[in-house]
Amino acid sequence: MRYEIHHRSTYTYDESVSIGHHLARLAPREMLHQHCEWHGVDVEPEPMSLAGHRDYFGNQCLFFALHGAHKTLTVTAHSFVVVHPPVLAAPGETPPWEELREAVRGDFLTPDVAAGEYAFASVMVKPGKQFADYALESFKPGVTVLKAALDLNERIFRDFKFDPAATDVATPVHEAFEKRRGVCQDFAHILIACIRSLGIPARYVSGYLETLPPPGKPKLVGADASHAWVSVWCGPVHQWQDLDPTNRCRPQERHITVAFGRDFADVSPLRGVVYGSGEQSLKVAVDVTPR
Repeated sequence: MRYEIHHRSTYTYDESVSIGHHLARLAPREMLHQHCEWHGVDVEPEPMSLAGHRDYFGNQCLFFALHGAHKTLTVTAHSFVVVHPPVLAAPGETPPWEELREAVRGDFLTPDVAAGEYAFASVMVKPGKQFADYALESFKPGVTVLKAALDLNERIFRDFKFDPAATDVATPVHEAFEKRRGVCQDFAHILIACIRSLGIPARYVSGYLETLPPPGKPKLVGADASHAWVSVWCGPVHQWQDLDPTNRCRPQERHITVAFGRDFADVSPLRGVVYGSGEQSLKVAVDVTPR
C-alpha cells in the first residue's frame, strides 16, 4: 500500500509567546516492510533555526526554534509512504515465555539481552503486581510468548472500553487500568505494563492508521489521529512482533510506523517549551489516504 499522509497540529495561545523551542517526531521510519518516499514539515511562523537528528531509538527528529511574538503555531507534516505486509511469526514457533524471560536476563550481550532494556520501568509505565496478576491469566506455564501476548491483547480489547473522555495524555497507566477505559495510548501502556511486569521486553509504537479502509473492510478505531500499538520481543529468530490492543489485531499494511520507544514520553509527535503566559489549546488533524 502507498499512502499520502497529512498531519497538522495547531497550537493557539491565550497570550503572545515570545520564544518557543520544539521537537517533532513526525517522519515515518525506514523499516524492512516500510519505505518513506518523501517527507517534509512546514512550520508557521517561520523558525529561526531548524536541525534534524536521530534519537537514541533511531527515530527521526526535527528541532526548531521560534523567536518573536506569536499567538499560534502550526506544524504540518506531509509524507508519502509505501508499506508492505510484515512477516508475522506463527505464535507456536516463538519460545515459551519463561524461557525468554531468563534469556533477557543473561550475563553476556545477546539479542535477547539487548532487547531487555525494554523490560524495565519507564517514565509512563511502571510495572506492578496488579498488571502481573492480570497478565498471568494469559501467560500460563509453558505457553509461547507470542501466543500468550495475543491472548492478552484479545482480553484488553474485550475488557476495556474505548472512551476518549476517560483519560488524557498525562493519565497514569494504573488509573486507566482501574477505570478499564481509555484510548489507544492507554491500551498500549496497559499491555506494555502487563508484559513488562512478567519480565518480558515490550516497546511502545506510534504511527498512523489508514483513514479510509478498502471496500468491505471496517474502519479501525483511532484512524483519524495518531495511533499507538505495541511490539513484543519474541526472541532472536522472530524478534519484535506488533500487537494492536485497541483493534484486536496484528498490525500489517494499514499501520504506518513513525517512532518507537519505551512509552509515549519517548515518541511524542510534538513537544516543546515556550516562554509566555496564559493557557494553550491544541487541535490535531490527520489524513491518511491510499495513493
